[in-house]
Amino acid sequence: MTEAFIYDAVRSPRGKGRSDGSLHEITALDLASQVLASVNDRNGLEGHEVEDVAFGCVSPVGEQGAVISRSAVLKAGYAETTSAIQVNRFCGSGLEAVNLAAAKVKAGETDLAIGGGIESMSRVPMGSDGMGGMADPTLVFQEYFIPQGISADLIATKYGYSRDDVDAYAVESQKRAAKAWDEKRFAKSILPIKDVIGETVLDHDELMRPETNMQSLGALSPAFQMMGEQMPGFNDVAILKHPDVEKINHVHHAGNSSGIVDGSAAVLLGNEMAGDKYNLKSRARIVSMAAIGSEPTIMLTGPEFAAKKALDRAGMSANDIDIWELNEAFAAVVLRFMDAMNVDHSVMNVNGGAIAMGHPLGATGAMILGTVLDELERSNKQTALTTLCIGGGMGIATIIERVN
Repeated sequence: MTEAFIYDAVRSPRGKGRSDGSLHEITALDLASQVLASVNDRNGLEGHEVEDVAFGCVSPVGEQGAVISRSAVLKAGYAETTSAIQVNRFCGSGLEAVNLAAAKVKAGETDLAIGGGIESMSRVPMGSDGMGGMADPTLVFQEYFIPQGISADLIATKYGYSRDDVDAYAVESQKRAAKAWDEKRFAKSILPIKDVIGETVLDHDELMRPETNMQSLGALSPAFQMMGEQMPGFNDVAILKHPDVEKINHVHHAGNSSGIVDGSAAVLLGNEMAGDKYNLKSRARIVSMAAIGSEPTIMLTGPEFAAKKALDRAGMSANDIDIWELNEAFAAVVLRFMDAMNVDHSVMNVNGGAIAMGHPLGATGAMILGTVLDELERSNKQTALTTLCIGGGMGIATIIERVN
């Protein structure tokens, strides 16, 4: 099996996922196609070299439907011979798309491919696809399903993270993201997004609130307490599944949870032959990939098990990883992962994360893989592990290693 190398990674800025967000006027198709076109432009490609494109999209309906990756490939000026697929693994979709592209390269099915994702949450709101099986009461009862926010509060309660703990993590995420932007750490990968007349509408992540502090977060009410206590008894369902928990402590709110945003990202992967043929400089190689299923009620602890599986497959331990990137779906998710894997906060999400910058569902995994690659190069480190928690109880992880 051949090696899969990362040759480039590009992403849009994240725009507020509301009608007043800067990317709201940009369709999902335009957002995805601008990122794909940028991959060609940045690497001197003409449009026929990339053989396949996999894009994550969590709500593939409306203007995000009909295999949006294929539409974006054509709109971006790629050759008609470039095939495309749309991937949905909830919040892990973007990283799953990258892993799929890498697997095709490793298997010899393709020489050059792209993995990435798109989510225009201001135009196609989360849940627009109807939520499928999670709306079926027989499955909900069978698996003790509860909303993700209550799962995050269950993690905080079960593992002893207080409101101060999760708020302090959120404050640090904002500080790190602001510092990363101030020091232009994202400049290598950010593509300014333009409107139909070619004017730049957004060139930075616009959700950040660098002035955030413990006092401002302390004024926010828990977001999921009413849902847990007064709706269909979600807290009771969680406790039935986890009887060691006597009462759910609701600690999460908008300030320590991931933000709703629009965004797109693409990662260019290929084998060594393609790199030589098209004069591409390899930046890293894919070392290991893993996806797992986990217990659906607590739901968001999957990254621990996905990371361990990826490490085991590579014959590595946590001590072999220089930098870690875990999507900040909720603060307690990251706190639990760091404790479970014995990872110090100094090497975890060093440039902030989704609490500060937002989580464009189908694109996030590809975005943060590019972020951690840039950070490896900036800090002259060698190895990184990227992972995400996933709704319904899953996890995904990818290990990369610099080659230059």
